[in-house]
Amino acid sequence: MTRTRTAMLAALTLVAGASGTALAAHSASAGAAAPACTVDYKVQNDWGSGFTAAVTVTNNGAATSAWSLGWTYAGSQKVTNGWNAKVSQSGAAVTAANESYNGTLSTGGSASFGFQATYSGTNAVPAAFTLNGVTCNVDGGGPTDPTDPTDPTDPPETGDRVDNPYEGAKVYVNPEWSAKAAAEPGGARVANQPTGVWLDRIAAINGVNGGMGLRDHLDEALAQKGSGELAVQLVIYNLPGRDCAALASNGELGPTEIDKYKTQYIDPIAAILADPKYAGLRIVTTVEIDSLPNLVTNVSGRPTATPNCDVMKANGNYQKGVGYALNKLGDIGNVYNYVDAGHHGWLGWDDNFGASADMFKTAATTEGATVGDVHGFIVNTANYSALKEDHFKITDSVNGTSVRQSKWVDWNRYTDELSYAQAMRDKLVSIGFDQSLGMLIDTSRNGWGGTARPTGPGATTTVDTYVNGGRYDRRIHLGNWCNQSGAGLGERPQAGPAAGIDAYVWMKPPGESDGASKEIENDEGKGFDRMCDPTYQGNARNGNSPSGALPDAPVSGHWFSAQFQELMKNAYPPLS
Repeated sequence: MTRTRTAMLAALTLVAGASGTALAAHSASAGAAAPACTVDYKVQNDWGSGFTAAVTVTNNGAATSAWSLGWTYAGSQKVTNGWNAKVSQSGAAVTAANESYNGTLSTGGSASFGFQATYSGTNAVPAAFTLNGVTCNVDGGGPTDPTDPTDPTDPPETGDRVDNPYEGAKVYVNPEWSAKAAAEPGGARVANQPTGVWLDRIAAINGVNGGMGLRDHLDEALAQKGSGELAVQLVIYNLPGRDCAALASNGELGPTEIDKYKTQYIDPIAAILADPKYAGLRIVTTVEIDSLPNLVTNVSGRPTATPNCDVMKANGNYQKGVGYALNKLGDIGNVYNYVDAGHHGWLGWDDNFGASADMFKTAATTEGATVGDVHGFIVNTANYSALKEDHFKITDSVNGTSVRQSKWVDWNRYTDELSYAQAMRDKLVSIGFDQSLGMLIDTSRNGWGGTARPTGPGATTTVDTYVNGGRYDRRIHLGNWCNQSGAGLGERPQAGPAAGIDAYVWMKPPGESDGASKEIENDEGKGFDRMCDPTYQGNARNGNSPSGALPDAPVSGHWFSAQFQELMKNAYPPLS
């Protein structure tokens, strides 16, 4: 989809005739908009335990070169085979995608396919259909007016697809995170801030240990939305062999479990997000943090290579997983996909920058995805890189020595996340991504305030004294990433803060650990990474420097009170 594509009204309940045919709920009245698409679903043969069906979909919108029709069964129907379409099923959700020879649907064009299925009990016709994420069999008028807020039978309403989903919208406040923040001394000052909802394993879709699942969050989002616009931020994070260079954030799926990722993780998420009930929400997905860049920086031939990353580069499952997620989620009209693009302290070097952009495009054109399925990119997710360094520039020099030669910058092209995000955006547009591409910057933990925050440049004795004396980011090394000592809350979430930037966001919920300080057994697939151990003296990825991690940290994603208190103490802008 492009950033200007229009989303349609949500589905009205279809009327199933006695013949087992699903048609439009009502005909278009004079002056009403025609349905974006119509579906004719006919049960041809029914023998009590199984049936065959013929389906014809007609596209009344813009021409498309690929199509995917979705519906959900209310009963026990299970598709066993199909013809003239690739028909697949996950739970009650069914998807029929075009074959190579019938993917083109012109405006007014139709495609037909059939399938066989089994069932027990009743064989009700599906209540609603979506074509490429847009609801079919819905017109702009009829017996009830879908734009009339007083009509209790109206479906949820979806506005036009917007260039920036954060503009003019509230952003969802996760009540589970909010309650933890509010319970901390002083935490009420930030407990109303919007944060990301992390779907970091299959179980998170339905809720873990009695906690909120995806539908619970979306239902709560509808309650928070009221009559205005509201964006919900979801982190899609469960690739096979996830984050191959950092044990603390390893996941539940092994390197080869790409099919499980598709059918048990992405497909159920897509089915929930496509529910017409949620069509009025702006759903922001940040897709697979920290994995794709590893295929550039941590593979054979690089000084920071790891065997696990070589495995993932060889099997291609990172690209396949990201592409599949973008394709499936990108077909839903009110979903806005943002792909992870690392941070400047990881990808800002010449060897990494362009190669990473190319890797992002490879993933975005794999498994049926296109660059049109990408609304933007996100940088600095769950990281600590300063938003903007004011006291030194990449073009500065001290006594004839460039800032790029300082130990801190170490030949990087960028000094902060804002300059990196804007440059990465330009690079991505230059290789074929949308001209309106937007960037997000995670500012949840990059404030670096408090008494250690410099108020001016460092001494000009050497280039190192100049940079180190003036830099806001007080980490020992740019490669340090786990529960960093001295970090603070950054800029509060806001829309459109700078050129090319859709929003500053708190995608990583402050107070949630990056990883355990020591090995802790868990059932979440998360290992122990020495970079989370405050006694660790480092490796090649952080210049063999101390880790700078806080002590006594729990497993990643679990609440870490000491970190939350430190983030509030060092917040910049300061908390009142």
